[in-house]
Amino acid sequence: MKGKLKSSNLIVHIILIIGAIAMLIPFIWMILTSLKTLTESTSLPITIIPKSFKWGNYVDVWNQLPFAKFYINTMLMIFFRVIGSVFFSAMAAYALARIEFPGKNFFFMLILIQMMIPGQIFIIPQYAIISKLGLLNTVTALVIPGIISAFGTFLLRQFFIGIPKELEEAAILDGCNRWQVFWKVMLPLTRSGLVALGIFTSVFAYKDLMWPLIVNMSLDKMPLAAGMASLQGQYSTNFPQLMSGSMIAIWPMLIIFIIFQKQFIEGVASTGSKS
Repeated sequence: MKGKLKSSNLIVHIILIIGAIAMLIPFIWMILTSLKTLTESTSLPITIIPKSFKWGNYVDVWNQLPFAKFYINTMLMIFFRVIGSVFFSAMAAYALARIEFPGKNFFFMLILIQMMIPGQIFIIPQYAIISKLGLLNTVTALVIPGIISAFGTFLLRQFFIGIPKELEEAAILDGCNRWQVFWKVMLPLTRSGLVALGIFTSVFAYKDLMWPLIVNMSLDKMPLAAGMASLQGQYSTNFPQLMSGSMIAIWPMLIIFIIFQKQFIEGVASTGSKS
């Protein structure tokens, strides 16, 4: 039996290693392409290792695009989306998990339905709202659609359901009102879920491409993902510069993940254990 277990564990580890390598290949290819010349990036047979590392691609793309504006717009969009999503989702999730009121199950069903519908369906009504508010081509237009999250409400509801009711009842007996119970007792107990939601929201906001391109026309109002799209030509693309710009754009998310990877993994793992 021990021999069979060791053999099965070895097979599993080999499969996981192969999967990890497969996921790293595009990242390695991006790094190598960012250091090639334009000729090397489009030559056949394919050139894997550049003959000489062309670090000037990074300088060229940095001077070509307003990356400082991209960073600022992206950080503002992520910050306000995270704050709004966590705050409003936590309140809605607490109400759906711990408060009895008429239509509770109906409203929760609406949230589930919204999660099942592709987000592209909401683009036209969202654009109409932003246009009526006079917020087109502004950083505010990037923030508004992401401050309410059906996914965040569902995620945090699972955490609130898993908290013992005795804690809430004890707080009420001690004289806390409903808001104090939520803010001082329940919310701190869902910290891992709040962090997980914050990371999810950050990633979703960071990679948001379609919405910024629809509501904003100026490069100065673009986040990183949408700004990088300007490097994609209609008939030809400078792939070394495109990959160099992508390398410049991805390091903030890498830092966020490295710092919060423990909370992210704990939040995702504990979410699956709630009923």
